[in-house]
Amino acid sequence: MTIKKIISGGQTGADRAALDFAIDNEMPHGGWVPKGRLAEDGVISNRYDVVETDSPDYNVRTEKNVMDSDGTLILSHGALTGGSALTKALARKHKRPCLHIDLDGAAEFEAAFEIMGWISQHRVETLNVAGSRASKDPGIYNATINILETVFYLGIIEENMPDFINKPYEMDGRESGRSMPSSVDEAVDRLITEMPLKDKVVLAGLKEHELLHQFGSLGIYIKNYYGLSSGNEKLMMSCRESAGGRNLDTDDAVFLIIRKFWEMLKTTHAIRRIK
Repeated sequence: MTIKKIISGGQTGADRAALDFAIDNEMPHGGWVPKGRLAEDGVISNRYDVVETDSPDYNVRTEKNVMDSDGTLILSHGALTGGSALTKALARKHKRPCLHIDLDGAAEFEAAFEIMGWISQHRVETLNVAGSRASKDPGIYNATINILETVFYLGIIEENMPDFINKPYEMDGRESGRSMPSSVDEAVDRLITEMPLKDKVVLAGLKEHELLHQFGSLGIYIKNYYGLSSGNEKLMMSCRESAGGRNLDTDDAVFLIIRKFWEMLKTTHAIRRIK
């Protein structure tokens, strides 16, 4: 499912990034902010459709945002402190779903997938975003934007194409009679047409060392359906030529095809921040 509304307390850093993301993507936004629209950089701009509480105390708006959302996402680099730690405690107090992502221990793309699973599990439509302020964590603004963008667009893809996720890797024998690709380029072109959109976006977001670990089923698919496990010498020869004449084994050839496919997807399917 996709997020329908984003709220936050309007502070610099993670809070502000969430509101900016919502505005830039024409998504409803809001949230409670302290009386006087206070933040560490002064008065929160009227650009943001937020509501003042009756108190200048940050803790008041923190609790209201926890209560007015379906779930609270907290983003930080490192352990929670101050207002972020209070946010987690208030979510626990009110028995509201809460997910903390420490970005010192998780890559942004991996974090996005964990968040997607949490949103789906708890059916979060109004998302409260909290986390580090900019003065304590200068990188949290861009990290929050990037993560929310990944969550949002992958959520749209998943919602619109639910019946096709992972379909290419179902090997039921129905396609056993089709012709085999005879070159690396042909294998890559075939993967482009056979892999679901969501999986192509996921693969484009991976680091090179994650390819075989994350897509083991894709390697099995290539071995079986592209004939590398059953003597497709033309494709194997093409793989060796592409590798500069090295004497590759089957696993090496599979990785070479996946890597070529990944390199193409990096230019065609990688999620990029929209300015």
